[in-house]
Amino acid sequence: MIRPALSRIFAKFALPLTIFGASAASAEQISVTHWGVLMYGAPYAVAIEKGLFKQAGIDITGILTSKGGGTTVRNVLAGGLPYGEVSLAAAVSAAQQGLSIRIVNTGAASVADILWVTTPDNPVRTIKDLEGRKLAYTSPKSVTDMLSIMSIKAAGADLAKITRISTGGIGGGLTALNQGGVSAAPVLEPIWSRDQSKYRVVCQVKDLLPPMTQTVGITTEAFAQSQPDKLRSIIEGRRKGVDFIKANPAEAGKIFAAAYKLTPELGERAIRNMIAVDYWGRGSFDIAAMDRMLEGLRITGEVSGSVDWNKLIDRRFLPADLK
Repeated sequence: MIRPALSRIFAKFALPLTIFGASAASAEQISVTHWGVLMYGAPYAVAIEKGLFKQAGIDITGILTSKGGGTTVRNVLAGGLPYGEVSLAAAVSAAQQGLSIRIVNTGAASVADILWVTTPDNPVRTIKDLEGRKLAYTSPKSVTDMLSIMSIKAAGADLAKITRISTGGIGGGLTALNQGGVSAAPVLEPIWSRDQSKYRVVCQVKDLLPPMTQTVGITTEAFAQSQPDKLRSIIEGRRKGVDFIKANPAEAGKIFAAAYKLTPELGERAIRNMIAVDYWGRGSFDIAAMDRMLEGLRITGEVSGSVDWNKLIDRRFLPADLK
């Protein structure tokens, strides 16, 4: 049985767009994919609570959330928002569709929050042990779809001998695992920090694959031209949030837990796990890590063709030391 707090985490994947934060009607709002559910939003929660956005010159108290990067892109384009953090796949897809966006900073600089687990009594201990068995991923063309393929190949296992099954979400995969329908399922933080005593790790992506840029900050070309100072303040405020997390994991964990409605212990554990793998980028671009993500996205067909980063990336709004 899924415990109540974990059920709330799973349920949030299906939430409609919701405003989080105080005085949203009169305050500046931004959009962050999977705010309130996954770890991308932690620097924003900390920056709001500690007044770091205000120190950087902007008052951000409203976060508009969505359950996927494509929706976050639409929030920015249609909603007139100054900024959104989205998956790199969503940003590239939008640009390839001719939408007027610019990538202005890196968000999650790693996919190290993703791992595959099994039940303690399952004989599977490595990816190669999955040959002749079933492995879950969330949905076609998702990051877990891509990473399952790349991880299997990196581990030297035979992809053709492993049956990969889309279970529609993290909760669906864990249910299938608990019922014996699959032998391994993906888990992300902070769900892993909550339920790690129930499962055993089969593989952690960080042990098989090099860093891959997972999310980026975007804006519209019009906003970049008309209000560059706001963008600089947002990016600097988020950077301050990342720095505070790394310097003060215990306090940051409590802030994150309050924003995400988790227990303080769970919040701190998830924060410390992500610090250990250098999960949050401070804003600067790692083109090699972005190229590696694109390589994976082409495997699933989520994006196609080449990308001219010089046309899509706008570094003007980064702090001088990150350019």
